[in-house]
Amino acid sequence: MKFRWTSVAWSVAYLLLLLSLSTPLLIITTLFLIIPPVVLYTSLNTRQFILHILPVWLIVGLISPVYVLLAAYLVAPALVMGRWYKKRASAKSTVIAGMITILSEFLLLLFIGKTVFNFDLYNYVNEVLKVTPLIGMGDLGWTSEEIQKLSVMTIQMIPMTLIISSAMIAVITHSIVRPILNSMNYAVPKMRPLRDWKLPRSFIWYYLIGFIVLMLFSDSDNSYMLMISANLLPLLQLGFKIQAIGFFFFVAHERKWNKVFPILLAIPVVLLPSLWIIGIIDLVFPLRERVTKSKR
Repeated sequence: MKFRWTSVAWSVAYLLLLLSLSTPLLIITTLFLIIPPVVLYTSLNTRQFILHILPVWLIVGLISPVYVLLAAYLVAPALVMGRWYKKRASAKSTVIAGMITILSEFLLLLFIGKTVFNFDLYNYVNEVLKVTPLIGMGDLGWTSEEIQKLSVMTIQMIPMTLIISSAMIAVITHSIVRPILNSMNYAVPKMRPLRDWKLPRSFIWYYLIGFIVLMLFSDSDNSYMLMISANLLPLLQLGFKIQAIGFFFFVAHERKWNKVFPILLAIPVVLLPSLWIIGIIDLVFPLRERVTKSKR
């Protein structure tokens, strides 16, 4: 059996991760639950994969069937990413496939909760914000209207939170799985260097549309349109920040600068809210072409 002892070790690691769900570490370990099944599915055939996974699920099921359900829930993106790795797909398409699968499962879970258990996430978050996080804000000078607006804003940004969470899990999984598979002599394509990351120029139009929607419906009662702008604009701004950081790394690479310089330049872009405009400038104007020409 290929990678027999390594596969057994990853099965044990998978078991320990699932058992850790009963500890306060569950918030952290949940981010890594996909990694062992991705490694196992990529390095083994389907029969061998099942023979490694089932004993783990049986042991965990003796402790809590809920953990088995969670493991089964998260095995889908693991199978998708593993399948993409087996096809030698690009790192970008693998991460996107994993992200879409995770996001789809989030949405499916919300749909089942709503239709079967009559669980409304928006109402639940609204009640939680009223009871716990907002306690004491009145002492800080917050009025009841401001607290209510914060509650509504938080609820509106749930879609963006789900998207970012899905992307983060997929990126973390790929970042850890790729060197592991490479160490097992299973070549996996790597992400393009950050200096080559560039958004399509159409994102500028998407941002303009989102900004217009925000201006038109900022004082209206159309919660659907407000939710679109509340999620679209921050997501695009995050993309523009990544574009700006990529530009810094591109310049550093072309100018043969020390890698510390683009990292230092990236810190204010991440921390300061308005510096995403650098990413837009890089998209609108051919800055990278000018850097390349001036180098010549």
